[in-house]
Amino acid sequence: MINRRHVLAALAGLSLATAGLGASAQGGTAAADKRAYSLAAFEAAVKAGKPVLIDVSAPWCPTCRAQAPILSELVRQPRFKDLVFLSVDFDSQKEVLRSLKVQQQSTLIVFKGGTEIGRSVGDTGKASIEALLSRAI
Repeated sequence: MINRRHVLAALAGLSLATAGLGASAQGGTAAADKRAYSLAAFEAAVKAGKPVLIDVSAPWCPTCRAQAPILSELVRQPRFKDLVFLSVDFDSQKEVLRSLKVQQQSTLIVFKGGTEIGRSVGDTGKASIEALLSRAI
């Protein structure tokens, strides 16, 4: 049975996929491109010595929507050019949530050298999010 949540999640996924295609076509940088989380993508970033930001969000979450433009602006800054930006869907990636010990959407986690070095939940302050990302580089 398809309910409203499924439709909204599908539309949000389609929007992200379309936005990602547009960024790629315009020559967006790897750091600014938010990619879906997978263990393989995470491990590849760690192996390459890249800092990692994991953004756990849901399309229905107002806090996540407030974080999105802040994250988009910050990861495009030259100082975060090597940051790998991975997205976890709160509604569909429950196993990933368990492995990361995440209990709610709007969670941001930064890793350096494969080790978690910072986490925030529900933060929509640009300065504090920037400080969190800075810990990874």
